[in-house]
Amino acid sequence: MRRKRYQKGSLQARKHGRHRVWVASWWEDSSRRSKVLGLCSKMTKGDAESAMAAILQPINEGTSRGPRPVYTFEQFTKDVYLPFCRRSWKESTAGTSEQIVHKHLLPAFGPDLLHTIRRDQLQDFLDRKATELSFSVVAHLRWFLNGIFKLALSDSIISGNPAAELKVPKKCQPGRAMRPLTEEEVNTYLEAFGLREKLIARLAIFEGMRPGEILALRWKSVAGEIIRVEERVYKRKFNTPKNGKTREGAMSDGTLELLNEWAELAQDPSPDGFVFPSEKVSTPISLDNLWRRSMRPRLEDIDMEWATFQVLRKTNASLSKKAGVDPKVASDQRGHGLGVSMEVYTSSDMEQKRAALKKLEAAVLRKPQPQQPSELAKSA
Repeated sequence: MRRKRYQKGSLQARKHGRHRVWVASWWEDSSRRSKVLGLCSKMTKGDAESAMAAILQPINEGTSRGPRPVYTFEQFTKDVYLPFCRRSWKESTAGTSEQIVHKHLLPAFGPDLLHTIRRDQLQDFLDRKATELSFSVVAHLRWFLNGIFKLALSDSIISGNPAAELKVPKKCQPGRAMRPLTEEEVNTYLEAFGLREKLIARLAIFEGMRPGEILALRWKSVAGEIIRVEERVYKRKFNTPKNGKTREGAMSDGTLELLNEWAELAQDPSPDGFVFPSEKVSTPISLDNLWRRSMRPRLEDIDMEWATFQVLRKTNASLSKKAGVDPKVASDQRGHGLGVSMEVYTSSDMEQKRAALKKLEAAVLRKPQPQQPSELAKSA
């Protein structure tokens, strides 16, 4: 057996963007490898050589990793990628994501060896899917493919990522149309329900809350005019809100009035009691049961069963914009971000949120707003 040669590696200073960096190159497992060690301005050549020697030491001593494992696409996806993603995915994300992977990706590439799959194969796959699926679904397929091969690359199972430069075809099938409710439809929608369902619908339309956040509310979370969104429930499993952050939101006058009326009927008014309990009282009502038994039948009578909770959230965003509500305040209320700069460096106080909701409520329900003292003086 041929003895492995001792190698010193190669060290070069190269231009990387606007900076010069030290790049080390060496051979490992019959492949040429390279790594950026640091900026030339912050690392001397001697420091770079020491860093490269530390990388080469286990290789020269014969303690480097052996041959790369060989996976099929299905093996790597099921055994490595999905278990890794489940660590950070929430239940709702895992459910929809794994369904897409199992339905579309595994049948197409399952038995293929991971390192033999080429970019043109993947792009042809997306082109075919564009003839039958919407842009959103095809974009998700591209995202999953990139994620799978990116993880394989980071584990040194493949030498390059064939999905890195995939493009979503321009001509995809039209997605499901989903428009927001108009101001008139909001009133019709709310009038279709009894007290409980009307309150839940208002929390979605005016307060901009997600259904899982609404059903996870406890009485201690709705003290005064503030809603504290600290958890959400999905298929009876509790977790943090979707973006992982708890938040405080304001409450509109109409919602606050209905909430006080509903509180008088509370089966468990204790601080930890659920605002919308199930028949067991100790658990919140199921979203599926709420929609199927209590909301959809009422909406079918007025031909508005298409207005799901996704529509209500879209309605909140659209009517807030139409009413002139500050976008940052509205996004803080809903728990959405407007980009890193707005999300990290600005915040909205409760006075701003209350003013925004009063403005939205007045615009939708045509409620007259009280005049300010300065305006009363002018009219006098």
